[in-house]
Amino acid sequence: MSFTDLQTKRRSIYALGRQVTQTPEALYDLVKSAVKQSPTSFNNQSVRAVVLMGDAHEKLWDMTAQRLQQEVPDEAAYQQTLAKINHAFKAGFGTVLFYTDTDVVKMYEEQIPLYAENFYDWSEQGHGMAEYATWLALTEAGLGASLQHYNPLIDEAVAAAFDIPDNWRLRAQMPFGSIEAAASEKDVMSDAERFKFFN
Repeated sequence: MSFTDLQTKRRSIYALGRQVTQTPEALYDLVKSAVKQSPTSFNNQSVRAVVLMGDAHEKLWDMTAQRLQQEVPDEAAYQQTLAKINHAFKAGFGTVLFYTDTDVVKMYEEQIPLYAENFYDWSEQGHGMAEYATWLALTEAGLGASLQHYNPLIDEAVAAAFDIPDNWRLRAQMPFGSIEAAASEKDVMSDAERFKFFN
């Protein structure tokens, strides 16, 4: 499959399952490779990843559901939220938590003051690339995923549950698993609205 085909195949999948042929160890290695080979500014490698499977994966989404109950007081609305969490995220095989090591960012801010105000933005760019690379790797492996952002609501509970260092800042969650239903068609705006070309 070409890179362009792989990009086209990658979609946000919200019907995840556990019909996965790869071992947890193989999937962990896949995530590690995707993150390690992704670029970061000055090769500072500020992206961190925590891979949860099995009971740890379920625990994450149970904690998320409990935390959201505090934010969604209407019971009917909360039940809709809970159904989404259980079906689209918890039903999957695992979750990748993406973090920024803020100590690395601060170190580069201090060591290279000329670019100090850029290093946080650059760390976010590094995240985007690591997340996309991981998503494409999962897609190539025949798995579905989506990218979620329940941070900062769940940060403290997750840090306590999984022994996360204080200097790691949670940026995104990527639940993944077998594709149990295809994604809907992707809407794409016109090229004229997004691109300019000069020659």
